[in-house]
Amino acid sequence: MKKMQVDGGNREGFPNLDFPPIFLAPMAGITDLPFRLICKEFGADVVITEMVSTRGLCYGDKKTESLLLVDPCEHPVGVQLFGNDPEFFCKAIEKIKDYPFDFININMGCPTPKIVKNGDGCALMREPALAREIIRESVRASRVPVTVKIRKGWDDEHVNAVEFSKMAEESGAVMVIIHGRTREQFYSGKADWDIIREVKKAVSVPVIGNGDVFSAEDALSMLEQTGCDGVMVGRGALGNPFIFREIKHYLKTGGKLPKPTLEERKLVIYRHLDLAFNFHGEKIGLLEMRKHIAWYLKGLPHSSAIKQKIQRSNKVDEIKSLLEEYFVRLRNAAGQEVI
Repeated sequence: MKKMQVDGGNREGFPNLDFPPIFLAPMAGITDLPFRLICKEFGADVVITEMVSTRGLCYGDKKTESLLLVDPCEHPVGVQLFGNDPEFFCKAIEKIKDYPFDFININMGCPTPKIVKNGDGCALMREPALAREIIRESVRASRVPVTVKIRKGWDDEHVNAVEFSKMAEESGAVMVIIHGRTREQFYSGKADWDIIREVKKAVSVPVIGNGDVFSAEDALSMLEQTGCDGVMVGRGALGNPFIFREIKHYLKTGGKLPKPTLEERKLVIYRHLDLAFNFHGEKIGLLEMRKHIAWYLKGLPHSSAIKQKIQRSNKVDEIKSLLEEYFVRLRNAAGQEVI
């Protein structure tokens, strides 16, 4: 199988990935270690941590440091850093130099108000000179490759992904990940895949497309329409880590895998529960899993009642018991394993 080579910049140690690699998108409050492991087990080629504050790292914030924990099974795994001060990026990169990350990803695309109001995330797309300095200084400080994640632009009047990507490449970034929406769009409307194609034509480094990949067919369409080097899946993986094996199989064979059985859905939720409770502890693990379970059950018949019961439960055994009863009822009602 063809390999995706990463050239330019500080690239030593960056994996040469099978083409096209399928990435799990970094999502704040979602892509913690347990969820990344689940997605990795179902075929995600590359995973990235949740956003990690460069300031938090520099000031020794314990919660920030907990985001840096990775499992050997995750490789290749990247760490996503955010901030707006080149000096803090350098200091943060120095602090994580002994962590086993395969690459660094600089977040220049997050649209959330609490991030952009501080000049971080997608706000940096309005400050290309500052963004250039951040990338250059990060490349200089890093022992592993530096990549950048961006959006189409700030709004429809300020679409600068092509120029910004050229600048990122010139500054030493070895990969550009682009979400086909503006900051103003957030996650509304339709992702513009044309801008991904334009970025791909404009730079020589690998380009990873992101936005509106909710099925194996979507992944193939993005690859064909944009010529991008890989696909990143975000919201399409919520409650659906199976999407990675479906994409991999479809790209390899052209055939569609059957949907997961009810039993498989249940077992994946159980495994995710166990991982979350072991990693976060019972209290935080429960809070984290409530949203994930709601996503796992989305679209299944009569799931509202069970989700409400789970929201009120504070014991893992009780949650598993509720889920067991629910899936038994589903199987009995459907008379089959696949829904």
